Amino acid sequence: QEHLVESGGGLVQPGGSLRLSCSASGFSLDYYPVGWFRQAPGKEREAISCIAVTSNVEFYADSVEGRVSISRDRAGNMVYLDMNSLTPNDTAVYYCAAAREALGAPYCALVPASYNSWGQGTQVTVSA
Repeated sequence: QEHLVESGGGLVQPGGSLRLSCSASGFSLDYYPVGWFRQAPGKEREAISCIAVTSNVEFYADSVEGRVSISRDRAGNMVYLDMNSLTPNDTAVYYCAAAREALGAPYCALVPASYNSWGQGTQVTVSA
């Protein structure tokens, strides 16, 4: 069965760091653009970052620029999101998603509608 699973969330103090992981089962993330998104209570889902099939093509939302880095682990069929200098405003459920209709695409989009395979999310809470 094909699915995505996020992990690495948790409670972190302001100023702290986290690495979120996105693993795939049943298909290879290597061949698809992958995005990270988040949704805080009462707010719309927000795009954080995406990475194209070509690993050197990455985009970041203005809200996280300079604090977040996305990367692929091709051997492990994983995509990571490293987050630093976390603030309470980063508290949300974080989701990874793959654009399964964009096989081999040398681009990615910070648009949730561009992705059609989603994980269940992992909670990140930034609090003292």
